[in-house]
Amino acid sequence: MAFLLRRLVFYMAAFIAAATINFFLPRLMPGDPVQIMFSSAGTELPPESLQALKLTFGFVDGPLWQQYLTYLGSIFTGDLGRSIKYFPLPVTSVLGHALVWTVGLMGTATIVSFAIGTLLGIVAAWRRGSKFDVVVSVGAIFATSVPAVVTSLIVLFIFGFTLGWFPNGYAADPSLDPAFSLQYISSLAYHGILPMVTLCTVLIGGFTVTMRNNMINLLGEDYIVMARAKGLSDRHVMLWYAARNALLPTVSSLAIAIGTILGGSLVTEVVYNYPGLGNILYQAILARDYPVIQGQLLIMTATMLIANFIVDVSYVLLDPRLKGA
Repeated sequence: MAFLLRRLVFYMAAFIAAATINFFLPRLMPGDPVQIMFSSAGTELPPESLQALKLTFGFVDGPLWQQYLTYLGSIFTGDLGRSIKYFPLPVTSVLGHALVWTVGLMGTATIVSFAIGTLLGIVAAWRRGSKFDVVVSVGAIFATSVPAVVTSLIVLFIFGFTLGWFPNGYAADPSLDPAFSLQYISSLAYHGILPMVTLCTVLIGGFTVTMRNNMINLLGEDYIVMARAKGLSDRHVMLWYAARNALLPTVSSLAIAIGTILGGSLVTEVVYNYPGLGNILYQAILARDYPVIQGQLLIMTATMLIANFIVDVSYVLLDPRLKGA
């Protein structure tokens, strides 16, 4: 328990540090979105409306330290301001709607990729040196070397444009009204196949290589030799002796992979015009919607920290030596 409390304090400090950077970076840039909006309006807006615009979007003049304290208070109260591009919607509403799509896409891709990649790594390590091991290892290394944007464009070009098997964009058929119906759910699944294939292609290779290396490092251990000497079946030794112990470092790689998943998801959503956080961030950057950009970066930071904390909890559950730490 003490170990988890120390880690929790560390992650809280890391979140505040990230929020601080998130606050100061946009303010180091010349001007602000309100001044840009006011300047682009030309003579259509009177000068006195500038202050009203600042009040509307939360850009209040004052000492920087006071703005910083107000900003920290708004984070922990859930008030991230109002979006400039999607005004008058609050940032929490804009990002909350997009978060549902991203979590659905990322969550499914992570579970599928982790299961397939781990299984391939286990079998490849157990049959190391075989044709299966060579094909899987080379394919995994190649998949991890290709950037997500390249994979997205290749998959979209082959299966979307050339073969025409799947739609080229959107999360569902735009002509359908969102509803809990078989037709709409089928449309969601059909439109999500290409983004899912893209993310799984990017992720499976990393999980495969990590699990294979962990397994190979354990296959020469005494308890593996003893299990084989007892006459246990290869499947039993592979899964319950080798794979179970090799899974611990793989769990830690899952938290590291969250960064890859987030980056790949952002690019994939833009390529497929998927209504997730990646597409929202892209649109916000084009519109210089600083409140949405800041909120998005906070969500990404919180996701990474929460994922690492979950891994720490998993470590305590999987490694008895940490329970008394």
